[in-house]
Amino acid sequence: MKTIFQKIIDREIPTKIAHEDDRCIAIHDVAPQAPVHVLVIPKQPIARVGAATPADAAALGHLLLTAATVARQLGLAESGFRLVINNGRDGGETVPHLHVHLLGGRPLSWPPG
Repeated sequence: MKTIFQKIIDREIPTKIAHEDDRCIAIHDVAPQAPVHVLVIPKQPIARVGAATPADAAALGHLLLTAATVARQLGLAESGFRLVINNGRDGGETVPHLHVHLLGGRPLSWPPG
């Protein structure tokens, strides 16, 4: 069964795309937790970061570099931004397809909720 992210990648569900290349897609979150909230999603299905293997290293590196690029494109480089990866139920994971939350546009407190 396809995850919602795979359906977005396959264009079965429309979304607002912030960035796309051959290895990942970055979309605006439909329930943003900050003025800027983008999800950076690898097209290669990896359930979660805890399930990644050494063979996924290039995909993981590309995901983080793309998140930084998108942050710059959205004007967050100077003020700062946060990257969040949820893993497992207690980590807040709701979709079993690895993705990075890019949050910014306001001061973000610590510790997070």
